[in-house]
Amino acid sequence: MRDRKDADVHVLVTTERNSSGGEDFLIEYIGLGRFQGQTRALRQASAGTDTSDERRRGFARTFGLGLVPFLFGSQTLERLHLAYDVPIEEQNVPPTSASAAQDPWNLWIYRAGLSVNLEGERANTGSGVRGNFSANRTTDVWKLSFGGNGDYNQDTFTLSDGRTINSLSRSWIVRTLGVRSLGSNHWAAAARASIGASSFENRDLAIRSAAGIEYSFFPYSESTRRSLFAQYTLGINKLVYDQVTVFDKLQEIVYDQNFQATLALRQPWGSTRVSVEGASYLHDLALHRMEVEGRLDVRLFRGFSLNVNGNASRVRDQLYLPKGAATDEEILLRLRRLQTGYRYALSVGFNYQFGSIFNNVVNPRFDGF
Repeated sequence: MRDRKDADVHVLVTTERNSSGGEDFLIEYIGLGRFQGQTRALRQASAGTDTSDERRRGFARTFGLGLVPFLFGSQTLERLHLAYDVPIEEQNVPPTSASAAQDPWNLWIYRAGLSVNLEGERANTGSGVRGNFSANRTTDVWKLSFGGNGDYNQDTFTLSDGRTINSLSRSWIVRTLGVRSLGSNHWAAAARASIGASSFENRDLAIRSAAGIEYSFFPYSESTRRSLFAQYTLGINKLVYDQVTVFDKLQEIVYDQNFQATLALRQPWGSTRVSVEGASYLHDLALHRMEVEGRLDVRLFRGFSLNVNGNASRVRDQLYLPKGAATDEEILLRLRRLQTGYRYALSVGFNYQFGSIFNNVVNPRFDGF
């Protein structure tokens, strides 16, 4: 339906990524009209190894079960049948002991990926390699992760006068993170470390370690519907540059601090997220960065929804910029980060649907035409 007020039951679905790489669905049933005041909620979890069909079937099963209480007292309930599918591993198998049922992986989830791409036409060719790996373990008290990724891309362009321009970019990073609950549903502490390099940001080597603390104004258990948290971190960085920087440095050790506050709401009327961040280097507070970003997706009236995304930042912390002006090729091909005092982006859109609320026919013919 185009408007939630036309329905007897409004189903609000929110999702969060879980530690296995899958998704946790929170399905909330909000009674309207003759069901006013009736609310229920169910959860459905998918694993990172589930196929899209398995996720769809699991979600549809849970979704349907949540609607059953709204059928009480109706003739439709008489046509409802209940069945239980015995898992294959439980069929004709005696109960297992507690020790046999223990997780041999001790809650660790591992992932690895590698992709290679090649493309070309008469005037240009390109190739690239991308790889990643990760190991994660999440409990109610601890969140541990270790991972990394790398990219290598090369392109060749042939100009109209026969000249060729080569574009090469590469980056890699390995990082680890440990987060611990501080015995409540509001406080957490974290420590992280990373090592990497980036040709785009003139970094031959960047080593960083940091520690921080976070306070959640709402309980973490409510994060699928609302969250408001504040973070503060302190870090130390060892930086080795490929070219001499605008500050006449080839390497340096610097300390930094970062503060971030984020509000996220997911409600029947829509969703919104607003984040404010500030960071600076401790040896010179004039070297800082401030950023605000937001997203709004709201239904204003029947069939009409508004979408707004934007961000703006004040940039004064580009320690890594190489001395000297960038060439035209570096600018056009985005081979290096350019000096700037600000960045911004804004997109605004709307969707409006009107017409029949009774047409729910599915006809997939010529969908891709």
